[in-house]
Amino acid sequence: MRDPAHATGTTLTIDLDAVVANYRLLSATAPGAECAGVVKANGYGLGAAPVVRALAAAGCRTFFVAHLGEALAIRGIVPDATIAVLNGAAPGAEGEFAAHGLLPVLNSLEAVAAWTAEGERAGAPLPAILHVDTGMSRLGLSDDELDRVAADPSLLDGVALKWLMSHLAVAEAPEHPLNAEQRARFGAVRARLPVMPASLANSSGIFLGPDYHYDLVRPGASLYGVNPRPGAANAVQHVVRLEAPILQLRSIGSPRTVGYGATHGVTGATKIATIPVGYADGYLRSLSNRGHAFLGRHKIPVVGRVSMDLVTLDVTAVPEAEARPGAMVEVISERNTVDAVGAAAGSMGYEILTGLGARYARRYVGASA
Repeated sequence: MRDPAHATGTTLTIDLDAVVANYRLLSATAPGAECAGVVKANGYGLGAAPVVRALAAAGCRTFFVAHLGEALAIRGIVPDATIAVLNGAAPGAEGEFAAHGLLPVLNSLEAVAAWTAEGERAGAPLPAILHVDTGMSRLGLSDDELDRVAADPSLLDGVALKWLMSHLAVAEAPEHPLNAEQRARFGAVRARLPVMPASLANSSGIFLGPDYHYDLVRPGASLYGVNPRPGAANAVQHVVRLEAPILQLRSIGSPRTVGYGATHGVTGATKIATIPVGYADGYLRSLSNRGHAFLGRHKIPVVGRVSMDLVTLDVTAVPEAEARPGAMVEVISERNTVDAVGAAAGSMGYEILTGLGARYARRYVGASA
């Protein structure tokens, strides 16, 4: 019996060789640092398990996720790798972290104390990452907490700190002054704390130069093809291709509207193609009357509202031999990247990737897929 998830005929192709090539490029761009792989959100929507296998085969030995469940899902794939959990350990979950050899990112002194207590139960300090806030105002030790640690360094004695980390807020904008401010703050924090390896750069931060690399870089979205330098040529390879078949063609010969809300009108002599992709599949509703796709060599616009399961496209300019039921439409491709789709949606490539739906037939190519 055919898998119902594949019944639409829509295929999401994920190029694992491109993921590996991107990892190698990012690693080479920060030659003095270890290059980790951020595989949170199910490998940015592309499937954490195959991505982790490909990265591990390419030499990646450190992985970052957001939640405990994500870490447990890949622990069996990379039993000897370092797996760090960015959101840290929820109260009461410390024992499970320790049992599976996971590194919590310690975002507060309360988290430090809880991890210290877990180490005492284990009979020795346990490894972890200490996160300090240098300008994101999100997670990480605050200025007040840093003052407390500086006044009493013994607060950290019960933890085997592997790295000190912070997170850049605007690394994708190289000229923004906050980048240099955060780097300076990070340097000042390091001077106040016990000596340990450091990590600051995310995907875009890697391209800010060696001053931001420290001992470990943490690329995420750029592994999956998102441009780490918006406005410049994309240094990384495109990873995903989404193709959907034309379900039905409709020829319109008189004034009529298309889709919910009657947001697009035609006056006649128009051909509309409908494909089985919608906002339930991660093709955002904000792409209504704004997005586009490709049918062969032809760029075709989205017309009308994106609905839950369907998108309508104007194929009037496409020859009849090419615009036919069953013909495959490129929804995301090298010609229409996740960054381009995100921009058309008023969003970003990150959201497009992580929202790719479960109803697509997923096909992995490369990296021994």
